Amino acid sequence: MIIRDTPWPAGTPCWVDLGVSDIPKAIGFYSGVFGWEVIQGGPEVGGYSVAYADGKSVAGIGPKMGSAEAPSAWTVYIASDDADATAARIKGAGGQLLMDPMDVMDVGRMAIASDITGAAFGVWQARSHIGFGLANAPGAVTWNEHFSRDFEGAKAFYAAVFGYEYGDMSGDGFTYATLLLAGHEVGGIGAYPADMPASHPAAWGTYFGTADTDSAVAAVTNNGGSVVRPPADSPYGRTAVVTDDQGAAFSLITVPPGE
Repeated sequence: MIIRDTPWPAGTPCWVDLGVSDIPKAIGFYSGVFGWEVIQGGPEVGGYSVAYADGKSVAGIGPKMGSAEAPSAWTVYIASDDADATAARIKGAGGQLLMDPMDVMDVGRMAIASDITGAAFGVWQARSHIGFGLANAPGAVTWNEHFSRDFEGAKAFYAAVFGYEYGDMSGDGFTYATLLLAGHEVGGIGAYPADMPASHPAAWGTYFGTADTDSAVAAVTNNGGSVVRPPADSPYGRTAVVTDDQGAAFSLITVPPGE
């Protein structure tokens, strides 16, 4: 478990938010699955709402940033000490800015970008909102990872933008590395297996911790979500992949309370 009240180090995934068509519906779903307390935002912020677990901020729920036809999805934000400088490095490394750096009232400065593989991500320069107040705990984000069909290209891009080094974890039929900042693991990056359908886009994914993955999957389906990959044991905990009741995908992993 990590409790934090100061900005996350630059290069660390520091926040996630969900873009959906129906914010109240999403609040109902995730409150039912994780027990979140959600403070709903007013019209001046487009209804953007912040979810809390144990009184600490864990995620945002807001309107879609793209067209109404765009799928509901989670966005991973990576911490930056200077969003404008990070945006310049993104363009210099071959990425694209989907939203130029902008101030979000007094809470921070943000940008939205896509990397060379087409995966979207956010950049967050913290002011009054640091991002996660709680991580690596049930009901909070425990891991973020990037998957694409251009493993080496993606690694080069993120090294150029955020200064990552990589810890190789690849094995037979499995290509994966950890993202390292000053020797500390802050996320992962991998290559899709050869049998992944070509229609599946490159993307950042998010794992939420749970005290019991099987029970959490049952809560997902009871609240109208779907199972993409049923619960299975892994060396890092019992995992599953699911979607919410508006189609946004996320992963679950068992994290013992207090770990």
